[in-house]
Parts: sequence; structure tokens; C-alpha cells
Amino acid sequence: MSKQVRQVSQARRTRMADKARRGRMFALGRAAVTWLRALRGRTLVLTAGVLAVAAALTVTAVLLFPHDSRPPVPDTRARAYTDIDACLLTGDKGVTADTTAATVWQGMRDASLKTHARVSYAQVTGEQSTGNARPFLNGLLQRSCDVVLAVGNAEAAAAEATAPQYKKVDFVLVGDATRASVNVRTVAPSDGLRADVADAVEHAVDARG
Repeated sequence: MSKQVRQVSQARRTRMADKARRGRMFALGRAAVTWLRALRGRTLVLTAGVLAVAAALTVTAVLLFPHDSRPPVPDTRARAYTDIDACLLTGDKGVTADTTAATVWQGMRDASLKTHARVSYAQVTGEQSTGNARPFLNGLLQRSCDVVLAVGNAEAAAAEATAPQYKKVDFVLVGDATRASVNVRTVAPSDGLRADVADAVEHAVDARG
């Protein structure tokens, strides 16, 4: 009888141990499923993010690097300039509004619209004298300016003195004290200055065409 009781107790302990092991295994399995579900959710989010970034990069590449084999249509607003440069030498105020130089600059731009010559200007800084204006004038000549305009007493005097050394350059001097010569044309500062400057530049450009 004692032996039978011991056998029953041992069997009960064995069943309880098996039940505990099954409980632990069930808990571990449940935790594993929960972890896998969470991982799958994060993976889906990550995958969606990667796909969204890839799609954005693809669209950007298509927009930035079109693969259209057709030749580009030229911009009709772009102006084709001739290989002629008209350059203006001014005093230290440049082409400030309401100055004689500003009116001359407007006339040059008017001429550029008709002749397609390139126009630019340089201003003499520092001392406003003939001697100080010469280096600035030489800078324009070294840039291969074909037509040189000068406005201001010092600037016009420097251009007038330099003109004989540059026979192939046309000079347009704005002022009352200037004198015309073979390659020098004078324009008086008057109410029609803008139109007179435009006409002088057009004449010089046309003569080179």
C-alpha cells in the first residue's frame, strides 16, 4: 500500500512538471509570435519608406535628366549678339540716374537693340583727372572694344589723346570741348543726347558690318 502511494505521488509530480514545462513553452511561443508580429509591422513600415524614397528619386531623375531624343527648342527671348563691343567710360558716378552718363548709356542700349552690338561701361574711380582716366581707358581697349564712348571732361580728354594710336577703334566723345578727327566723333550734351548717341553707335557698328 505504501509503495502504491509513492507511485501515485511520483506520477502526480511528473504530471505537474510536464504541465509547468508546457506552460513555459507556451509562454515562450506566445512571446515569439508577438515579437514576430511587431517585427513584421516595423518591416512593413520600413519597406514602405524605402519604396517611397525610391519613387521620389526616380521622379527626380526623370525631371532632371529627361531622355527625350528631340533637339531642345531654342529660347526665342535670347538675343544673338554680333561680335562688336561698344564700351562707355564714365566718371566715378557711373551711370547713376539723372546724369549725362545715364542718358548716354540709354542711347547705347537703344543702339544695341538695333545692331545687336554688346554694350558695357567702366567708371573712373579715384581722382577725376585725365591722367587717372587713362588706365581705365586702356582697360577698355585691352578688352578689344570696337567703339569707345567717353563722357566727362577727364574721360573725353583721355580718349581724345589716345584715339590717334588706335585707328581701328571708333571713338564717340560727349562734350563741348572735344574735336572730331578721322576715328573720333563728337556729340554735344543736349536734349537729343540719347538719340544722338544711339545714332553715333549705330553708324560706327554699321561701318564695321
